[in-house]
Amino acid sequence: MAEWVGREILPHERDLRLWLQRRLVAVADVEDIVQECYCRLAQLDDVAHVTMPRAYLFTMARNLAQRQRTRARVVRIEALAETAVAEWECDQPSPERFAAARQELERVQAALSTLPERARRIFLMRKVEGLTQKEIATAMGVSEAVVENDASRSLRAILKLITEPEPERATSSTGGAAHARSR
Repeated sequence: MAEWVGREILPHERDLRLWLQRRLVAVADVEDIVQECYCRLAQLDDVAHVTMPRAYLFTMARNLAQRQRTRARVVRIEALAETAVAEWECDQPSPERFAAARQELERVQAALSTLPERARRIFLMRKVEGLTQKEIATAMGVSEAVVENDASRSLRAILKLITEPEPERATSSTGGAAHARSR
């Protein structure tokens, strides 16, 4: 179960927190809802029925947030103010969010660089340019099956690379400290 949570749920925690903040949930309550989601997941005997883990997590969080709002008898004005500020801040990236986004972009670019040239081109045409499989197949002179296979393999490879924890930046016996700083 812990492996499943680590593989299928944990990669979505950051998105869940941002989504909850945008859904008029007080900043102070976001942590409680996220933790309650983990508690409820831990109580499950089996996860075989969960075919779409991300959707399952977000639905669970939405239901918890709605239940929390319904049970609240008094709405503190501070909570509403925090929510309004959080919504405004979502539109105004903080230095921390900007830095995190830059790091994530670097990880995606590094993951893309591991793909073969054709697979990388297909992935970019599909996910960045928004072309259909048929359009890509025509542009590249390959079959739609090739486009579909390369796109799905590429997506799996990229997701695997960007959801894995970043390697430790510890020094190695070959003078890794200077190399780690130069990245």
